[in-house]
Amino acid sequence: MASTETAVSHDDPPRSSALSEQDHRVRSLADAGRLAEANTLFDDLVSSTPGELDPQARAEVIAFRSLAAYRLGRISLALELAAEAWAHLDDCADESSGMAQTLNTLSVLLYRIGNRRGSISVQRRAVKAARDSGNVELLARCLQGLGGTLNFDALDGPETDRPATFQATKLILEEGLGLLTQGRVYDALLAAYARTLAGLGDLDEAERTARRVLRLGERADNHWNLAVGNWVLAVINRARGELRAARRLATRSVYEAELINDVSLVERMATDLANICAALNDAPGEAAALRRNLLAQRAMLQTLHEGLSQALDQQRLAIRAQRMATAAREAAERDTLTGLTNRLGLERTAPDLLARASAEGRVAHLVLIDVDWFKGVNDVAGHAAGDAALREIAQLLRQECRQDDLVARWAGDEFVIILTDRPEPLPATSGGKQPDLGLSVAERIRIAVAEHDWSAGLGTARRPTLSIGVASHADRLDTLFALADIALYEAKRSGRNQTREYSGSVNR
Repeated sequence: MASTETAVSHDDPPRSSALSEQDHRVRSLADAGRLAEANTLFDDLVSSTPGELDPQARAEVIAFRSLAAYRLGRISLALELAAEAWAHLDDCADESSGMAQTLNTLSVLLYRIGNRRGSISVQRRAVKAARDSGNVELLARCLQGLGGTLNFDALDGPETDRPATFQATKLILEEGLGLLTQGRVYDALLAAYARTLAGLGDLDEAERTARRVLRLGERADNHWNLAVGNWVLAVINRARGELRAARRLATRSVYEAELINDVSLVERMATDLANICAALNDAPGEAAALRRNLLAQRAMLQTLHEGLSQALDQQRLAIRAQRMATAAREAAERDTLTGLTNRLGLERTAPDLLARASAEGRVAHLVLIDVDWFKGVNDVAGHAAGDAALREIAQLLRQECRQDDLVARWAGDEFVIILTDRPEPLPATSGGKQPDLGLSVAERIRIAVAEHDWSAGLGTARRPTLSIGVASHADRLDTLFALADIALYEAKRSGRNQTREYSGSVNR
């Protein structure tokens, strides 16, 4: 994550990356609140393009600089650099560490300009790419980015969804903490974890963790850690009714966030501070906090205005292309290899599907599927055989689903199915247990693939099987996906070729 976001990993990228010492220096100066010096050095950096770099390294460098430009208030430049970095990603391998690093950095920028849904989606891609790359530190960084953003998503989302989202976030951050023992990435994971614990109501453990975050922040002169650590302690003290201590801590958190020009953190923390002051009948304190909140909101609005200005400048040129794209919209939402809905189509269709299901009293199920041993299929039988296997798997999925079920290829060897059903009156023989459509469909699919005759197409290659995670009873795609991903992880950990359903503690 970028250095000042709860949504991002607060650390420098690995020194073995394509980033120059000047890039790292700009990051360090910004972290220390020395923005004027950082701007001067950044001007020197962007005056020349990166040297002889492959597309992967170039995308990583440009994405990093786009985020640096944003932090330094150079909004137009930040958006230009981000667009250039996205363009270079087309030439990167999905399993590369450079892909994961670039996606993680761009997710921060998406978060900062207010596109949290887009940020979460990109962060999930970054986590998968980091896993595939085998880079442990990068995986930890990407997990912290995803977990931190989900913390904010839980706070902004419906109160009924918060326990599940915080619980899913806790597991994500615990995985990251299990990968490292020290360093800036570890410190950032710990800070996000403290906020998650507070969100789950584990105040004692949250307090111990937050105090440790403060000690680490003071030792490293890390204002982001100091801001988050004080914020968490303010939340804890407010929950305990210790409002004067909460006010003092919240004031400190806003101060630390302002030092590093993190307007999103300032806006969040100043709101909390205003609420605490109101509870204390501290009208001057409340007014001061609201003024700071307003200044942060204005800065965030400026970002939107900058982006809008750029968009309007390009609109004239885009109209012709947009008219042509309208005719191709349906094709754009279709995966060319399997004929299923693709990721774009899923993200466009699923929110309305879930909203309708909720309005009609129907239960939504998300089935997340990962093909086991698929890399071995490509290595032994060749990519043409691998493509053919994916097409056959897609056909089997379609056969086991109803016509109205949404079946999509998410990415590579991952598939997603969304289906809904209306709970029926329980028969006397049911024992009081409602049949679970998502789990039963998932298990049918797993068996169908496991029993499929692959001999004609795969020769001696190991036969693919499926690991499947299922989640139900939520009306938001990101919540369902997060819970199904936990269940999928358990299926993988249990030996693969397994179906698991998230039930609070993945045990089915």
